Order: sequence, then C-alpha cells, then structure tokens
Amino acid sequence: MATIRTNFIYSVVLVLSNYLFPLLVYPYVSRVLGVANIGLCNFIDGIINYFILFSMMGINVVGIREVAKEKGDRTKLSNCFQDIIRLNLLATSIVLIILIALMFTVPRLEAHRDLMWIGVFKLLANVFLIEWFYKGMEEFRFITFRSIIIKTICLIGIFIFVNDESDYREYYFFMCAMYAINAFFNWGYLRRFISFSFFKGDISRYSKTILIMGSYSILTSMYTTFNIAFLGLVSSDTEVGYYTTAVKLYSIIMALYSAFTGVMLPRMSALVAENRIGDFNNLLAKSNKILFKFTLPLIVYTIIFSPEIIQIISGTGYEGAVCPMRLVMPLMLIIGYEQIIIVQILMPLKKDKYILINSIIGAFTGIILNLLLVPSMKSVGSAIVWGTSEIIVMISAQFFVYKLIKKGIPLRLFIRESFYVFPLFLALVGLYCLYHYNFMGMIEYIILGGCILGVHYIISCGNLLKFRYA
Repeated sequence: MATIRTNFIYSVVLVLSNYLFPLLVYPYVSRVLGVANIGLCNFIDGIINYFILFSMMGINVVGIREVAKEKGDRTKLSNCFQDIIRLNLLATSIVLIILIALMFTVPRLEAHRDLMWIGVFKLLANVFLIEWFYKGMEEFRFITFRSIIIKTICLIGIFIFVNDESDYREYYFFMCAMYAINAFFNWGYLRRFISFSFFKGDISRYSKTILIMGSYSILTSMYTTFNIAFLGLVSSDTEVGYYTTAVKLYSIIMALYSAFTGVMLPRMSALVAENRIGDFNNLLAKSNKILFKFTLPLIVYTIIFSPEIIQIISGTGYEGAVCPMRLVMPLMLIIGYEQIIIVQILMPLKKDKYILINSIIGAFTGIILNLLLVPSMKSVGSAIVWGTSEIIVMISAQFFVYKLIKKGIPLRLFIRESFYVFPLFLALVGLYCLYHYNFMGMIEYIILGGCILGVHYIISCGNLLKFRYA
C-alpha cells in the first residue's frame, strides 16, 4: 500500500493541475475574451456545476469511503461500484431532464443555449469520470499522470483556437472536453479492478447514505457554488468576472490542502475501522500543524499583494476583484480547519447526521445573506456571504466534534504559529512601504515578496517533509 506521503504528492500534483492549468491559460484568455465573456463562461459553468452537484449527490464521499472498505475483495468491490454507478446514472438522468427544461424556459439561460449545450456535454461526461473510485483505491499515480497529459492537450487547443472575443464558445468547449477525455480513459482502466456483471444489485444499501451526504453537498453549495449563479442572476457578467477572478488564486492554494485531506479520508476511515485510535489522533494533530504552517503565511502575503496578483493574473480592467480577493483569502484557514473536523473526523466516524445538520445551518445562513447583500454589494457581497457562512459552519462542526470526542480548537498551536508568522508580516509591510513610495518597481516588489515568503517556508516548514503515516 502506498504511504500517505506518496499519495499526498500525487494528490497535490493532481489537484494542483486541476487549478494550475486554468491559471496558466487565464492570463491569456482574460485578456483575449475580456471580463464580460469570462464572466459569462463562469456563470454558465457555475450553473452546470450546480447540476453536477445534484447528479453526484454524496457519491464523491460515499464512493471513496465504500471503495476503500471493499477494495480487498474483487467481487464485493465490483458489486459496490455497480450499485453506486447505477445510483449516479439515475440521478443524472433526472437532473438532465430538469436542466434541458430550464434551458428552454429561463430567459437568462435561453439566451446562451449554445454554451448550455456544451455544459450538458460536461454533465454527461461527469458520470463516467469516476474519480471517487480511483481515490478510494488510492490509485493517485494513474489519475495524476493521465490528468496532466489530457490537460496539456486541451491547454494547447485553447492557445491555438481562442484568438479573439468571439471565441468564448471554443474556450468553454475545451474546458469541458477535459472531463470527457478523462472519463474515457478512466472507464477503460476500470477492468483492472472490477468485473462487470448483470447482477440484480441492491442500490438501496447506499441510497440513504448518499442522499444524506448529497444533501450535505447541495446545502453546502448554497454558500459556495450557488454564489456564482446567484451573482450572475442579480448582477452582471462583469461582476461574476470580478468574483471568479478573486477566488482563482484561493482555489489553487486551497487545492494543495484539499489534496492532503482527500488522501487522509480513506486512511482515517481505515484507522477507525481497525480501532487504531492512537494513530487516528496522531494524524489529526499533524493535520492541524500542517494547516497553520501552510495557510497563515499565505494569508498575510496574498492580502498585502492582492492588487499586484490580480494585475499579473488578469491585467487591467479587473481592479474590482481586489477587495473580494482580500475578503476571500482568510478562508484558507477557516475552510482548511473545517476539512479537518468534517473530512477527517466526522466522515470517517460516519456521523452523517451531524454533517447534514451542519450543512443546513450553513445553507440557511448563505441563502439569507445572499438575498440581503449580493443585490446591492455584488461581488463584494458574495465574498462576505461566503466568509460569514464558512465561519458559522466551522463553529457548528466544532461543536459536534467536541460533543463526540472532546477535541476543541487548537488555540495554543494557532497562537504559536501566528507568532512565528509575525516577522514575515513586518518584512512584507516594510516591502509594501518601499514599493508604494516608489523605491522599487512592481516586478522587484513581487519577486522580493516571493523570496521572503519562500525563506519563511524553508525555515518553518522543513520538518513537515518528514510527515509519514505511522
């Protein structure tokens, strides 16, 4: 079995590629297509992703957990996979009918039916993507190399075929095509692990759990994915462009930590099943330490350097993304801690009821704040809604964790790591003053800031490279 460190490295590369490849092309397409067309593509993609969320329900989580449990027996694994994929096909069929109906009845969607049909292609391909299966099998090496090769091909296609403002359809097509090509190879590789048969099956054994976890995912989306769709409905494509640009770097950075928690879920589930509570607690402590060392310096750096980061990523015309970005970046810490207490504690312990209650609280907060803030505050309001909702969700999840295993927020560790970051803060503020009093140009400012951040990580994080599964 691969070690956590090996799986983590592959998972980091995989998740980073999911965000890094769009980031590599983003400075190009944002200048070629303009903020309005970028906002339009992101609005349509937000709608499609929302329907993908409904079609997947809780399969991404339940699938990983159940595959990890059954992977030692080919027959049980095959039956498990086929039951789950049947549920996925059923949910996708229902969602597809609803989506097509909305395409012909909602004026905002009807006006962009060409993009919506491309999105339908993505929705259908997602059924056969089955990333949850390979993550449960801990086959991170396969999905990592496959993903990088396919993304590289699509990236080249974008640079070749997207040349002016009218090419936004081609851009969105290539972004969706990655799903279809990945799904094709994933499905072809599947026979190495399972045997297909026409057995009757029993989808009911997973339906309740998938519905609960699906409700959690859908409710959670009311203050994450839904933000983009709602912003597009009550505001403009330009405001959507500001908001999606603001969260672009956050998504890439957070992908690193999400890669870690994604690797930890099957391993923590196995530890719980084996009743190895000592190892379980040890990995939790290490997760908290990694979170604080990883996120705190980046929060300081990105808040100070937000205007320059936006300028580099998107060029001129995106100044409206600076304020939302500064509001979003602290979520690296908040959501990172949420992932620890939900993905590494509540999910392996199978406390699905608590997870569902937690998501209901977050969804209610997100809906109310969206209605109150977004129509007037636009992209800034969306950032505030997201941040406030996540804080409330974190507090709620922490309450359930303390109730279960008497583990509270590691405040002592947080204070100690914050103290270590203070010299970095002073150095970056000093650099900021030199830049704004014209003692250096933007390029020197960015490079020196990056060097200071890099030195800080080398000094403070070297011991984390020794992280192993005990």
